[in-house]
Amino acid sequence: MDIKYKVIKLKNNNTEEIKDSVSIEEPLEMILKFKKSGKWQTENISITMRTPGNDEDLIAGFLYNEKIVDNIEQIKKIEKKGEIVGDYNLQNKIEATINDIKNIDIGKLKRNFLTNSSCGVCGKTSLDSLEIIKSNKLDLSFPKISKKVILNSPKLLINEQSEFSKTGGIHASALIDKSGKVIATREDVGRHNALDKLIGHVQKNKLIDNHSQFIACSGRLNFELIQKGLMSNIGIMAGVGAPTSLAVDLAKRFGMTLLGFVKKESFNIYTNKERIIFKD
Repeated sequence: MDIKYKVIKLKNNNTEEIKDSVSIEEPLEMILKFKKSGKWQTENISITMRTPGNDEDLIAGFLYNEKIVDNIEQIKKIEKKGEIVGDYNLQNKIEATINDIKNIDIGKLKRNFLTNSSCGVCGKTSLDSLEIIKSNKLDLSFPKISKKVILNSPKLLINEQSEFSKTGGIHASALIDKSGKVIATREDVGRHNALDKLIGHVQKNKLIDNHSQFIACSGRLNFELIQKGLMSNIGIMAGVGAPTSLAVDLAKRFGMTLLGFVKKESFNIYTNKERIIFKD
């Protein structure tokens, strides 16, 4: 979603008033409904600043990526809640009802997952903490992706970004197969939200094939994005920007191939080059 604002544009020492498209950013309050001691309870677990749209995918991906649920089937239903508010007539609350979840520590969830569009993980800094919820490393024998497909991934990502072409202020994540076909794409003002939306969508629709696919992201790759990819056993993650040191360390520890600065003619391989096919 985007909205047009009047702006003054300076070009070649001349100014003119134009209308410019700007990506909409709105809060989303995510609520969890679950049974405790045989009684239904609801708790607010996170507030994130997001681009409205695909909110159901966002909360589903968030719950899966943070391993609040072990599989998407544990989410019984997802419903928009609250009054229609603001200039854009939105419901900015969403509730997920989950089944078969025991010993939920709501206090811990609230401490760990209070996020905004630029923050991401906010304090989840220990590589060791991830091993509590993920003990297995990825198999380095797959997927095998050609350098040609990797080099073309930024173009594929841009072609799929309907909002980026309008505003230039939005991120995207795409699931791409070894032939260069885009399986799915999701956009958001927050990089981590875009990836949550993508994974929520592809998990719900059983579109992931870890033997033949990788994920491409706009912007830089940080710890949280790599963590989210690992939760779905994604073997290769490629970003058009730089990775952070903790992202590299995390990818190395769990056997992910991490690619950065992906352009039409070059990219950097930070970990596990075995998955990249260099010969055309």
